[in-house]
Amino acid sequence: MKRFLALLICLTLALTGCAQTPPAPGGDGPSKPADNGEGAKLLSQYALAEVELPELPAEPSWAEIDAALEKLDYDKLGEEEYNKAQNALWDDFEARRIAYVDAVKALRGEGVDEAMTPALLSYSLKTVSKLLGGEERENVVYSPANLYLALAMLSETTAGDTRAQLLDLLGAPDEETVRTTANALWRTLYADTETEKLRLANSLWLSEGETYKSDTVERLARDYYASVYSVPMGADGTNKAVQAWLSENTGGLLADAAKSVETDSQTVMLLLSALYFKDRWSDEFYDGATSEDTFTAADGAAQRVDFMHKTKDRSGYVRGENYTVAQLSFRYGARMNFLLPDEGAALTPLLRSEAALTDLFTGVYENDRVQTAMLNWSVPKFDVGSNLELTKAMEAIGVTDVFDFERADFSPLADFAVPVEVTQVQHAARVKIDEEGCEAAAFTAIDTAEAAMPEELPVVEMNLNRPFAFAISGADGLPLFVGTVNTMA
Repeated sequence: MKRFLALLICLTLALTGCAQTPPAPGGDGPSKPADNGEGAKLLSQYALAEVELPELPAEPSWAEIDAALEKLDYDKLGEEEYNKAQNALWDDFEARRIAYVDAVKALRGEGVDEAMTPALLSYSLKTVSKLLGGEERENVVYSPANLYLALAMLSETTAGDTRAQLLDLLGAPDEETVRTTANALWRTLYADTETEKLRLANSLWLSEGETYKSDTVERLARDYYASVYSVPMGADGTNKAVQAWLSENTGGLLADAAKSVETDSQTVMLLLSALYFKDRWSDEFYDGATSEDTFTAADGAAQRVDFMHKTKDRSGYVRGENYTVAQLSFRYGARMNFLLPDEGAALTPLLRSEAALTDLFTGVYENDRVQTAMLNWSVPKFDVGSNLELTKAMEAIGVTDVFDFERADFSPLADFAVPVEVTQVQHAARVKIDEEGCEAAAFTAIDTAEAAMPEELPVVEMNLNRPFAFAISGADGLPLFVGTVNTMA
């Protein structure tokens, strides 16, 4: 199960992006964008519930112990004192390493219930085939894990058929299952080491003019690690705070996409989920082996790009119909799976194939069709990203009521005076790889607003049962025809 969860993330790598939240103690965190302080002041002023992140002790680094050992002066201390000092350093290092490992194990807990594995796979198949299986020839990047957490949070704010449709997509029989699965996913995925960062951040932004139900707000903070804010929607300070939150929690990788996320006076809820990932290959590519070569694009164009090269002896791979799947590993267990169509085979049909996607998701080592070979890797260095609007995709896979104010039920969140509906589901993701490893990020922004209610208008009968005039106008406004009808004879 845990390998599949790493895969759900590696899909966020191979096909997508990855993760972050405010750094836990001991973590350096990604670089933070410059901020004028306005956003931080607003958050402090309007916080309803501040997230309490699991605390991890700082992980001791090998560079740290090496530097401490180098400072010991054998000639000055003498053999006995030198050995004592060495042993003391190693004892301290080991004690702190064990404390860190124990804290990580406590955070992981028992992980996601294995009974949910088929449901998570089904969810991934549905969403990826819909989002990546189109005819477009553009790069598309998408994070199944990030969207899952966002939709799970959204389900907590809904009821009735609105919630049932979300639960059906997420593959859960009830809200408690979604809640425990999302919480376990968060705990299983979260990581913060010297070279590996996989962080997740959630937040809920509520209109200060509404009264919200405390049970739902507290549940989102407790089970989803979501900070909750009551803010003046549409205000410039609110939009700056939202954009700064997104940029910071995606390591600055999606700062441009974050600028397009805004609230307005009709917004009653903005749900944000972010994910940031950074790790090194377990076996890094040698810089000196990188060379320029040709990449043939989907439209047939020959493009010159830098390719990284290495050979892996006795590596696993899987052969499918018209494709091969192989994987590269990161230092702490994450993997990046690659699906390569055969020469002359198109990629798009494979992304609609359950067999091919299942092989892509599950990778090599859990596949009973795995074969062993020497793999000669030639991997282009790339930096790809997407900024997607998912409303139509969600409707196409059965989530419809939440977008229709006449059917949407947000009663667990608030007793709104007027109907509300989700007006936008924005998903942005970006993935970069080079000789050292991978850095990736994704965010989902779900905007819920008051529906525009029609005014009560007078009724006018246009029964053309007596003489009338007409005009037919062209695009430039000049009438093409004008006439009167006085008789039908």
